[in-house]
Parts: sequence; structure tokens; C-alpha cells
Amino acid sequence: MARVLQVVVEAPRLCSYLPATAASLEHRLQVEVTPREIDSLLEHGWRHFGPDWFRPACDGCEQCVPTRIVAADFTPSRSQRRALRNCSSLRAVVGRPRVDDERLALYEAWHDDREQAREWSPGPLDAEDYAMQFAFPGPAAREIAYHDDAAGGRLVAIGICDETPRAWSAIYCFYDPAYGKLSPGIGNVLFLAALARSQGKPYVHLGYRVSACTSLRYKAAFHPQEVLVGRPADEEEPVWRRAAPGGE
Repeated sequence: MARVLQVVVEAPRLCSYLPATAASLEHRLQVEVTPREIDSLLEHGWRHFGPDWFRPACDGCEQCVPTRIVAADFTPSRSQRRALRNCSSLRAVVGRPRVDDERLALYEAWHDDREQAREWSPGPLDAEDYAMQFAFPGPAAREIAYHDDAAGGRLVAIGICDETPRAWSAIYCFYDPAYGKLSPGIGNVLFLAALARSQGKPYVHLGYRVSACTSLRYKAAFHPQEVLVGRPADEEEPVWRRAAPGGE
């Protein structure tokens, strides 16, 4: 059973996704979270990096919309099928998240590229930071490592995720910028959707879709998908509804 160590609601600050917009997150620092508890947290709109669970607490803004793919009914679009073909040459290995120099270098190369291409703020991670955010131990923690065997088994992409009784949850994905033309981020979501369907898990949680944010609007392209209505309290039954293609 989860142990909640701290609950904090941030003071308003500039939003990371929507420039000139005020934002605030509610944080729960908690450990020993079981896979079934993770299902409930995801269904109530929570996300996490390591032990830090969070969800928006912004006043008057509901642009961050939790979304999930309905795995059994999911059909890739034409562009998604192209990404699937492009990534079919990569070998996917599902395992526990871990930290090493190869992963740290891959993350650094990917983030540096994003800083140049999309004007992201610098986001360096040392081994301790990486372990806390992406490799914090837990029964649901998973890593999908993608290797290019044509290049000697080179590690080219990492998908950090959770596996729960009812879902796979995509937490973060980064990859070698030289492989960007393959669309490995899209390929990772498609891999999780196929995995969920093969295991009889109903959902793939994608986190927050933000239509006005270049880095997050791609999430609206996976259908059928459901979006969470509002910000339900722990004791409330969450309501998810089908989203229209290309919108909410």
C-alpha cells in the first residue's frame, strides 16, 4: 500500500507548455505504490516521475487533458502505419529500467537536439537524477529499449513506462536524433498499444494532451481514445469519454 510522504501544491509559475500562462501542479511524494494503486491514480489523472506523482492544479485552465488509447479498438492511421514500418527494423527489449553511461548519453543527445529544434530549456540529468526520475524501483516500472542490430545492436531509443493490471502507461521516450526520421516516439506508442492488446489490457495511458503545445499535440492522433472529465477527487468515480478524432 502506498505511503504518502508529502503533499504540496505549487505556487503559480509560468507554464512549461503554454507561454505566458500561469500554471501550478499538485504533487504527492509517495512510495510503495502498488500496480493496482497506479491504475487508480492514472484513472484519476495523475502522472509521475519516480516517487513524485503530480497533476495540474491550475486555476481557470484545463488545457492539460489526460488521455488514453482504447487498445482493443485501436487502428493506426496511415502516418502511424508508416512509423510502424520504419521502426520494424529496431529490436524492442522489455525490462526493468536501469542507469548506465549509454542511457545517459542517449538522453543528453536527445535533449540537446530538442533544445536547438524547439527551444526547450536545458535539462541535464546526472546518474542520480536519471535513477530518481526514470529508474526508481517499483513493481510496475518498465523500460522498452530499442536496438539497431544493423548497427551492431546499438541502443537508439528508450521508452519509460509502467505496466499495471489494466494498462500500459507511457511516461517518457527519448531517442538518438539521427533516428528521428523513423519516428521512434510514435513507434513506441504503437508498440505499447500492440502489447496491451495482446495481453488483454484495455488501455494505454499517454498522459496529458495539450492541443496548443507542439511537443504534446501528437497525442490527439491516436484513436479511439478517451479523455478524463475534470479532476476527480480520490473518492470520486472518474468519468472518461470518447474523444472525437482530431479533437476532444
